[in-house]
Amino acid sequence: MKEIFAIVRMNKTGATKKALVEAGVAGFTAVKVSGRGKLVDDPAVVAGRKAAMMALADADEAGAEALIDGFLDGHRLFPRRLFIILAHDEDVPKIIEAIMQANRTEHKVGDGKIFVMPMLDAIRVRTGEAGKDAV
Repeated sequence: MKEIFAIVRMNKTGATKKALVEAGVAGFTAVKVSGRGKLVDDPAVVAGRKAAMMALADADEAGAEALIDGFLDGHRLFPRRLFIILAHDEDVPKIIEAIMQANRTEHKVGDGKIFVMPMLDAIRVRTGEAGKDAV
């Protein structure tokens, strides 16, 4: 068994849920989290993301620009969604592919991360089933 953690953009939550269901995932947990990944050093990519974010900003451009600059320079954390999935070993590749397809964007930054870890055991509280039967 494996445990899969997928950190995705908030606006990709619905697409990720749909992709997981279509991939046959029996169940998963989703939690609101915040964080940041590796900062992007390419000025062109940073300028492009800033322009796109400013286009979505409210009327308070000065406040929005300070907030966006804080995201892009690493001082602020981005809101994200964390999906936690327990899976049988043979299902992991199709689950990873489903998550990647649902979350890949043209932005060249911030599309998320997927972590796969071994799962020692799982127990279903209601029935006491353990191991693969509990997943």
